[in-house]
Amino acid sequence: MVGCEVGFGTTNEQTRYHMNLTIHILLEQRRSGRFVFNPVAEDVLSLQDEVRLAFGWSLEDDDASAQEMAQHFSEAKPFGQSAWSIDSRHSALLGLQEMICSAKRLIVVGAGSDSIVAREFPDALFVAADGAVGAIDDGSRILCVVSDGDGAEHLDRAAQSGIHIVLHAHGDNRDTWKELVARWASFEQPPSLTLTHQSLTAYVGMLNPGGFTDGDRALCFIQMMGRSLDSVECIGFRTDAVGRWSGSTNPVRKLEKLAWMQEAMRRLGVEHHLIND
Repeated sequence: MVGCEVGFGTTNEQTRYHMNLTIHILLEQRRSGRFVFNPVAEDVLSLQDEVRLAFGWSLEDDDASAQEMAQHFSEAKPFGQSAWSIDSRHSALLGLQEMICSAKRLIVVGAGSDSIVAREFPDALFVAADGAVGAIDDGSRILCVVSDGDGAEHLDRAAQSGIHIVLHAHGDNRDTWKELVARWASFEQPPSLTLTHQSLTAYVGMLNPGGFTDGDRALCFIQMMGRSLDSVECIGFRTDAVGRWSGSTNPVRKLEKLAWMQEAMRRLGVEHHLIND
């Protein structure tokens, strides 16, 4: 765990717990023959505790959402889709991991992006943060969308076109993710899914890559997959205004959340990608 540090507001006991949890998950993956990811830095994980404290959110609610998602997707055909079984999601994630790590040029698109004409970015493949998938004009160049379900019609269109969705469970979106996956299951070509959470508990078939907002979680996810963020570009990451691709939101609260995105990016070493007027 080289380079880990205790995040502000985090106790040594919490730090040891997170480190032990990360090590446990990695050892279990090795023993089971599953793929092994980069360990998540402690200060990136501990930010989730700090955010809960800052906003008065409950760890129990995050746990409940993650546990319910894990239960639904532990079935042989979750929501009637065999493509969403644990084994099928495992295979899809392996493929996504390889594409993320092998992409000649990888660009992460945040909600503050202008519209993107993909042909103007030669050799680039994209990872979109939630509704920012709507900014990109060529879905064939999008590897995945990292989302907690707020992306409105842009997220639905991406799902309908079969773009891989990295779907996040937290305490305030239980109804949202259930409605989304139930609708996506009815599509002729349902999207591949990877499931993430922000709980201290390890859940089979789910990952906690760290981070908080869809934008910084996308960066955390890429790093967890094994790609160095030094070789990743960012477009549309800003904290001075609510991006045009954000879903319905309280603007004041959204700016407070974006301040935490900036802190997450600082801990990831990519704060220089922020664009603020």
